[in-house]
Amino acid sequence: MKLRNYALVTFGYWTFTLTDGALRMLVLLHFNELGYSPVAIAFLFLAYEFMGILTNLLGGWVGARRGLNRTLVAGLGLQIVALGALTFEQPSWQKWFAVTFVMAAQALSGIAKDLTKMSSKSAVKTVAGDSDGALFRLVAILTGSKNALKGVGFFLGAALLSWIGYDNALWSMAGAVAITVVVLLIFLDEDIGKSKKKPPLRSILSKSESINRLSAARFFLFGSRDIWFVVALPVFLADELGWSNQGVGGFLAVWVIGYGIVQSFAPRVLGRGGAQVDEVKAAQHWALILLGVTVLIAVAAGIDVATTAAVVGGLIVFGVVFAMNSSLHSYLILAYADDDDVAIDVGFYYSANAAGRLVGTLLSGMLYLWGGLDLALWGSAAFVALTWLLTLRLPALPENVSVSLASIEGGD
Repeated sequence: MKLRNYALVTFGYWTFTLTDGALRMLVLLHFNELGYSPVAIAFLFLAYEFMGILTNLLGGWVGARRGLNRTLVAGLGLQIVALGALTFEQPSWQKWFAVTFVMAAQALSGIAKDLTKMSSKSAVKTVAGDSDGALFRLVAILTGSKNALKGVGFFLGAALLSWIGYDNALWSMAGAVAITVVVLLIFLDEDIGKSKKKPPLRSILSKSESINRLSAARFFLFGSRDIWFVVALPVFLADELGWSNQGVGGFLAVWVIGYGIVQSFAPRVLGRGGAQVDEVKAAQHWALILLGVTVLIAVAAGIDVATTAAVVGGLIVFGVVFAMNSSLHSYLILAYADDDDVAIDVGFYYSANAAGRLVGTLLSGMLYLWGGLDLALWGSAAFVALTWLLTLRLPALPENVSVSLASIEGGD
């Protein structure tokens, strides 16, 4: 029964992730073609990220009281509404009104994304427990496959925009999500993740020192990616290097797919050689490596020699190292989380994740407008430096967590 629930939750998460990646690329490329500035495009995603902060906090609380199945289905239902709403946007509208309207629709999609993500990742702990490395394996599989599918979604969004147009692409994705909702309503158990006690609303703010520090590190980690990834990079590739929509979407798709594959294999990589691995120390070391990589990319991009090779090649390396950091963080939050309040702890952690993405999205448009991709990359390096400093302050894992990376080196 637990395995069936995990499969159903993963199916729901995969479907959402595919449409989420496609929607991001659809909106970005569609409005870039209409002549919107990088800052205006960044604003289209601000409500999406902002609502994630509130959704993760309140969604974790609701999930603990009502069950994660309900928050998962609610998230998918809101995605259908958001996709349908975006079809009403018209190119003839005034830019200020179009931006406001799309921000509102994207706010719904942001709520949907974080309800779905919080529900899915919290449900993993109810299935796996902490024994025999199962927790890290399932987190790595779920997170890695999600990011690989989001990459496919980027390519799908760009392709659908070229093949069937903006509105038809949105309706086709809404139909796919609707089918998924029907499947989950029929087959998914009702009590996944429901807390034995009814947590009060004030419990949404974490009182755990370890979760607070990890959440702060997560804020800057994902902010460091989105500073260059959300607006600066695709606009740079399209406007400065003259790449086509399919070229931009294809590169971002390959980047995210590769990033997901690396995440899926993180337990094997970190446990290579059979040695006992300290996951907290590993997070500190990989954050320092990411800082070095980001600084080197920023320097190479600023020299203005072989710019395409420096940016494309450098960011591929960034993706590999970033994936190792993200996989470790995704494991550590579940290792630090209390079993009975896992939805609340994970919700608080992902609210910090959403806040980092919100700030990174805004800075992506602003820094690109002020100083191009070079300045965006240096902003990313500053955020990675803060991530590393915060990981140095992480406490040791609780004694009752016995997951060994070395013990899962040969796992799936």
